[in-house]
Amino acid sequence: MTENTTPTDTNRTTTDWAVDYDVDPIEIRDPVAEALAVLDPGEPFVVTYEDVVKAAGHSCPTAAGAYRIAQVGLDALYPDDYPVRGDVEVHAAGPRDDATYGVTGRLLSFVTGAAEDDGFGGLAGGYGGRRDLLRFDAFDPDTSAPTVRFRRTDTGETVEVTYHVSDVPDGGPAIGNLQRILDGSATEQQREAFADAWHSRVQAVLADDSLFEVDAIETQ
Repeated sequence: MTENTTPTDTNRTTTDWAVDYDVDPIEIRDPVAEALAVLDPGEPFVVTYEDVVKAAGHSCPTAAGAYRIAQVGLDALYPDDYPVRGDVEVHAAGPRDDATYGVTGRLLSFVTGAAEDDGFGGLAGGYGGRRDLLRFDAFDPDTSAPTVRFRRTDTGETVEVTYHVSDVPDGGPAIGNLQRILDGSATEQQREAFADAWHSRVQAVLADDSLFEVDAIETQ
């Protein structure tokens, strides 16, 4: 009998994406993954926007905004090194049941590992723990725009990211084709027009740095 040496990973399939996104990945270390030999010491996980789309189940300006909030916030907090899961608190200005803050919080948790009281408690007495690092209604923002703070637990440094979502392009009349798509009456041309308009909005969020304001916050 011939031995089967085919790795089981070959059974995995790849996602057949209908759209390509142009945005840099986020690299973040995970001490637990390093301790358990998933990653070599010092090597980061690479998180792409496509990964965030999988976590959200869709791609939209809110999901893209959450990705970019994480990206620009972590870049500001760790200008010379990889950010580290378990060392980053995420403070959202709004409540978890808000349509924007709820989705954004879940996706920021996916990227950073920061979680509420249901989060990972850590290894051997809390090593790499992420519990109680995600908080909603954590502060009063100066704007109605979605606002999130990231705080390093090792240094106390804090940055605030504001997403100027009102400046995102509206996509034009083709966005109105969504209702026809949902009720099954859309033509192929209407579907294509919607897809072009929708993903142009998403790509604008992923590419336009002016939509995101980053400020250092003085903490007590």
